[in-house]
Amino acid sequence: MEKVKHELSPIYNEFSRILILGTMPSVKSREVGFYYGHPKNRFWKVLEKVFEEQIIDKKEFLLKHHIALWDVLSSCSIKGSSDASIKNAKPNKIEKILKETEIKAIFTTGKTAYKYYLKFFDEKIKLPVICLSSTSPANAKVSLEKLIEEYKIIKDYLKEEK
Repeated sequence: MEKVKHELSPIYNEFSRILILGTMPSVKSREVGFYYGHPKNRFWKVLEKVFEEQIIDKKEFLLKHHIALWDVLSSCSIKGSSDASIKNAKPNKIEKILKETEIKAIFTTGKTAYKYYLKFFDEKIKLPVICLSSTSPANAKVSLEKLIEEYKIIKDYLKEEK
């Protein structure tokens, strides 16, 4: 178990309309200094397919599509990148993003992010929260095609912005 502090800044601007929350950056994401940094994580590939657009600059892509991105936890004890091993979880200050944007819905990338979101924020934040399947290589039982279909719901919350 390693005590890990979240070092990545949230990605958002005043035009962000949905917030996607992971649990905590993986070992690889912490190494590369950006979200979903493991080469086998399918997050970016799924978004490319959902938006039918090649992603060149990840931050630029997110902001262009009014997507905010962060994680539920600010720190925890964790073994490697295993969400199942998380102990001593502390929440991020998600309310800051909500005050500076007009977020309409929150999506979590996996059941652990969803569980911690409910634990720390469900009573305080009155927005729809939707649990999407994890895009992690550890969740290989869910096909890329199924992930793409599932993540298309994101666009439903962005439609009126176009």
